[in-house]
Order: sequence, then C-alpha cells, then structure tokens
Amino acid sequence: MTPEPLILVTNDDGVHAPGIIALAKALRSLGEVVVVAPDREQSAVGHALTMHRPLYCDPLRDGVFGVNGTPTDCVAIAVKKVLSRKPSLVVSGINRGGNLGDDITYSGTVSAALEGTLLGIPSVAVSLDGDVHLHYSDAGKVAIRIARYVLTKGLPANTLLNVNVPNLPLPELKGFRVTRQGKRTYDGDIRVVEDPRGRPHYWQGGGRPVWSGGLETDIHAVMEGYVSVTPVRYDLTNYEVLKEVQSGLSGISLEE
Repeated sequence: MTPEPLILVTNDDGVHAPGIIALAKALRSLGEVVVVAPDREQSAVGHALTMHRPLYCDPLRDGVFGVNGTPTDCVAIAVKKVLSRKPSLVVSGINRGGNLGDDITYSGTVSAALEGTLLGIPSVAVSLDGDVHLHYSDAGKVAIRIARYVLTKGLPANTLLNVNVPNLPLPELKGFRVTRQGKRTYDGDIRVVEDPRGRPHYWQGGGRPVWSGGLETDIHAVMEGYVSVTPVRYDLTNYEVLKEVQSGLSGISLEE
C-alpha cells in the first residue's frame, strides 16, 4: 500500500504565525503534514544557513517543531534529520506580505522552497499580498490547489513555484495567471537616524515600492486580482552573454 504524501511545511514568519497555521491546516487534506519552522520571525534572511552556533529543533506539539535558525536551516534539518522519510513536497508560507519582483532574492519564504528544490523535492512558496485583515484561510485553499497540482504533475528539476495571492476572499479572486518575475524596488528604504550622542545610524525597510516590468509580471497579475504563479529557476548563469564574455577574455593573458 502506497503511503500518503508527506508534506513539509515551513515559513519565515515563525512557527506560531497565523499563515503557517492556516497552511498546515489546509494541506492536511492532501496528506501527512509536518511543520518545521523558525521559532521566531526570520523575514528577509534570504538563503542564509547557520554555521557558527548549534541549532535546536524543539518539538512543540505533535508534528510541529521550532528551530532557532533560518528557514533554510529548518528545511535542511527536517529533511536530513527529523523526518522519517523524504517528503513528497515542501510548501513554505503563508507569508504575510507578497514576495514579488526582486523581493524573492531576500525572501526567507522563497529561500526555504529553494532549499527544498536543491534537495530534490518539489517545492512551493506561498505569500499573501496584504498587510491587514489578511485572508489566510482563502489563501490556504489556493495552496491546496497548487499543492495538489504539484503532487500530481511534479515540477522540472531545479524549479520551484513562487505563488502570490491577492488579499481577497476566494470568490473575488479572478483565477491563476502564470507570470514572470517583475521588477520591484524601493524608494527611500534606508533612513538615517541619530542616536543620543549625535552619531548616525541606519534603518532599512519601509520605503515606497516602485514597480516595473510589464503586463505579464507577477506584480501586475496580483494588482489585477489574479493569483500569480511564477516558475523560478535558481541557475543564475546569464547564458545570453556566455559567448560574449568568453570571446572577450580569450585575448587576455594572465602573464605580465
């Protein structure tokens, strides 16, 4: 008898965040769910791996573990040490706030899915593009549909799905749109503040987002009320300029 799918759930908002609770609850309809997530918020840590101190993976309740590390740590420890078998799927989220455009390079949510991908496991990152009155339950229902698709069809090697859900009730969502990564930068995101001795220090974050990239991007889809699904491949090689750089370097000698 084939065992039911094992689904590893993680996030970067912390193991007690409402998004991960909603996600785990939703995905239990598809198989066995084990949650291994940071014991506190780890937003914007990217694909960081903790190398200079020990990590603890504490059981909090049945099938739920808290790790004093990053989302990447959580996936690595879960797959290599905690789980009894290799999971069929890794789902990271539901993140509070979108992971759109250039944000994915910073995102702990997306990086957790990347770690699953690097370990050969189909992986999905799910984010809810909102700040207040968040529709986590509805986003969880979206996650069920995406997870069912991936469990059935699989994903190409070295590819994860970055899913961004508009903060709307399920009946108001217009559907799915497969998108490419847009461009999202921030204006005025570093602020200079003086301490009591007059020395400047710097706060990052909180700037005004500036979007660009076209109608087929993740950002535009979410703004139009569609669930954005972006296939992301983390091979950063720029194949279009390989021959150009190779040609340019061919005439350069290391000798003086």
